[in-house]
Amino acid sequence: MDMLVNGGIPGSALLADADSGLGSGLAFLMDELAHGVLVATLEGRLLHANQAACHELARRRVLGTRNNLLQPCTPEGAKALQDALVRVGEGKRCMIELPAAEGPGLTVAVLPLKTEAPHHMPRAALLFSRASVCESLMLCFFARTHGLTATEEHVLRILCQGFSAPQIARQLNVAVSTVRSHVRSLCAKTRTSGVRELVNRVAVLPPVAPAFWHEPMH
Repeated sequence: MDMLVNGGIPGSALLADADSGLGSGLAFLMDELAHGVLVATLEGRLLHANQAACHELARRRVLGTRNNLLQPCTPEGAKALQDALVRVGEGKRCMIELPAAEGPGLTVAVLPLKTEAPHHMPRAALLFSRASVCESLMLCFFARTHGLTATEEHVLRILCQGFSAPQIARQLNVAVSTVRSHVRSLCAKTRTSGVRELVNRVAVLPPVAPAFWHEPMH
């Protein structure tokens, strides 16, 4: 398999090709997910990428494309993806870590994609991990549902990043007691018993994609 490394720019519209077997309705639904999802051949040729995956490919931080071939940005990532696609050809699923040249890498589940059409070659579905526990649109929905104030939403966002009350107080330049008052209000409004339960609830919210991913790519 000719798995290229470094460089490569994804196309402006990575949509399902005529042979991908993905209906337009399913493609639109996939675009609403905060998780990157793409479909590729066992040779690494990209067939479909939802908006979240397009966003990640355009960054070329961990994974990109060249000549419509998936292109991990490190030799280690290229080897991991190649091995995963071989396993897909054997009907096996796996989870791999694609390292970045700088910064955190990307966890990807690589799954065999079943198709009812007998003439279709095997495909692989790649499901990316979310960039963070708390995406902005998910948190916005959650805050609106529970009647949180803008300040409470801000405090919750920082809590989901793993900061403690004293650390949040320093970031916001307020007293620790003020932060703890916001946390008590957050727990009361969301009917949670404490910070751990509150953050866990946010972590399992439906993975709705940020609105800016739906803007046209240039």
